[in-house]
Amino acid sequence: MKVYPKTRSNAQPDVKVIDEYSVWVASDIQQISEPGTTEEDSGFEGYEYTLTQYDKDEYIRLIDDRAAELEEALTDTETALTELYESIM
Repeated sequence: MKVYPKTRSNAQPDVKVIDEYSVWVASDIQQISEPGTTEEDSGFEGYEYTLTQYDKDEYIRLIDDRAAELEEALTDTETALTELYESIM
C-alpha cells in the first residue's frame, strides 16, 4: 500500500479506480479554491484528496477481512436479538 496525501486534481476524482495492477482509492475528497498570489499564478480550482494505491492481492485481502468483520458483527447482532426476543416472551 502506498499513500499519497494532499493529491490535487482539476477534475473530481473517482472514489475507486481499478487498473491492470492496482486499486486506487481516493478519500477525504475536498473541493478547494485558492486565489493566485502573483499575476503569473492564477491560483488553483479543483480537488484535494488522499490517494491510496493497493496492489490487487492486497486489496482482495483487505475486502475479505472487512467482510469477515461484518459477518461476525451480524452474527453478534442476531444473537443479541434472539436473546432479547426470548427474554420478552
